[in-house]
Amino acid sequence: MLRELDIRNFAIIQELSVGFTDGLTVLTGETGAGKSIIIDAVQLLAGGRGSQEFIRHGAKKAEIEGLFSLETDSHPVFSKLEEFGIPHEDGDILLRREINDKGKTVCRVNGKLVTIAILREVGAALIDIHGQHETQELMDEKKHIRLLDQFAGSRLDQAKESYTKTYDNYMKLKREFSSYNENEQQIAQRIDLLTFQLDEINAAGLQPGEEETLLADRKRLQNFTRIYEGLSQAYEAIQGESKGLDWIGNAMSELEHAAAVDDEFQETAESLSGAFYQIQDTATVVKRSLDSMEFDPERLNEIEDRLSAIQSLKRKYGASIKEILQYADKQADELDRLVNRDKRIQLDQERLSQLAADLTVEAEELTVLRKKTAKELESAIMEQLTALHMGKAAFQVQFDELPEGKFDRNGRDAISFRISTNVGEPLKALTKVASGGELSRMMLALKTIFSRHQGITSIIFDEVDTGVSGRVAQAIAEKIAAISMHSQVLCISHLPQVAAMADQHLFIEKKVEQERTVTSVEELDGAERTKEMSRMLSGAEITELTLQHAEELLTLADERKSGMRAAAGTM
Repeated sequence: MLRELDIRNFAIIQELSVGFTDGLTVLTGETGAGKSIIIDAVQLLAGGRGSQEFIRHGAKKAEIEGLFSLETDSHPVFSKLEEFGIPHEDGDILLRREINDKGKTVCRVNGKLVTIAILREVGAALIDIHGQHETQELMDEKKHIRLLDQFAGSRLDQAKESYTKTYDNYMKLKREFSSYNENEQQIAQRIDLLTFQLDEINAAGLQPGEEETLLADRKRLQNFTRIYEGLSQAYEAIQGESKGLDWIGNAMSELEHAAAVDDEFQETAESLSGAFYQIQDTATVVKRSLDSMEFDPERLNEIEDRLSAIQSLKRKYGASIKEILQYADKQADELDRLVNRDKRIQLDQERLSQLAADLTVEAEELTVLRKKTAKELESAIMEQLTALHMGKAAFQVQFDELPEGKFDRNGRDAISFRISTNVGEPLKALTKVASGGELSRMMLALKTIFSRHQGITSIIFDEVDTGVSGRVAQAIAEKIAAISMHSQVLCISHLPQVAAMADQHLFIEKKVEQERTVTSVEELDGAERTKEMSRMLSGAEITELTLQHAEELLTLADERKSGMRAAAGTM
């Protein structure tokens, strides 16, 4: 749920901090007080379109922050955060957006800078804003099939999982198969190119680690004179007459004599003796190396030629011998597919046909399950519409089939919701419903059904009750309250029936302070709430009678809410 909203320098709001509770929060106030501005701020926080026009006059930037608290780690938004590498803990999510006077936007989620697109994806998983004339998820026919599947719940999971797995295999094979359908000239040219490349690589006889060995050999040959002279001088210094080894031998003899007299020098004598024989062995190794060394200019030329050939291949096929060999393996596979394409085409065609047959069967199973679910959904929607005094309306889940042999990730069903609000009128798309009041009730019926399935944390209604009154207004109030039992609901309303059902009542007021217009928010309770309800019932003039009516309306609303909660608890 949206726990807290902070707004600074946004439209006529200088600085505003609002805390929200669970259930239904109703925002009331005079027209123009700034109620919709608060919803606009939330919409921007969820990734809506913004501009510098939102910045309060005289300010450099507008700032909006919203803190959301989730009680479950399984909420879909957490997978979104992990997908984008955004840290999260304790179930809290902080969204922040700034718009500066140049029109630039800075977005953050839990302190991490993100793009507007990412903010929009995260926001869509948390907030659903619905205004009377806005086209939201329920108005998008492309999403109706997903909503129907959500309504089906676990009954559809196994069949859909099986279909999706088959569909992915089918599309992968179809993409491979389509690569065979190039014209013969292109295929012949490709075969020639692959053959040339493989012949060139294979003729080189490359070996893993070969280049490193050649580079070491070249370095050794290029520095032959320096190495030979160094070894010669080292050997002479060790083994030459009256040189190092002779002197160490003399020192060893003298220490041995001293140790024979005094045991204290025994360890020192043995240490020097060990060093003598180790140096003697080293001299032998150096002499052997000197005797075996022979400068071979032809070998150096061979190495240079081989390294040049390897470098030429690296420029064409990879940054190293390993990459060149991997490239050759890949090209060999493609060449094999092209040379033997007739046989592969036949085999893949058979596999495609079998997968298409499997998809058809599995798609038909999905259709059967969906049609059964659709009947249940139609009944549930009609029950809601009847409660909203639209019992003569008709609602239908329309099934259309994709063309023969066509599939998508959902099967072969094209699904759309159709509604007729008047007897004798044909069913039409939701977007074609003309009456604002009818549209409001239709949307509330759908929201009542789907709010528990969509996983949305906060649902916002911006004056969706416009154009209704009387018993319809009461029915709408009860539906909004019913939705708030599954998701937090924020609602701007001018209907006292809706305000009476609120768990939290916020009064929005516009004032003039220091010759500037500012918007303030006050949470109403007790007498102040009764007074506001009275104003909504009667207009500007508040009388004892309107106050009594307001108190009665609040009492009846509490009774209805208690009954709704009791009924929900037994379901």
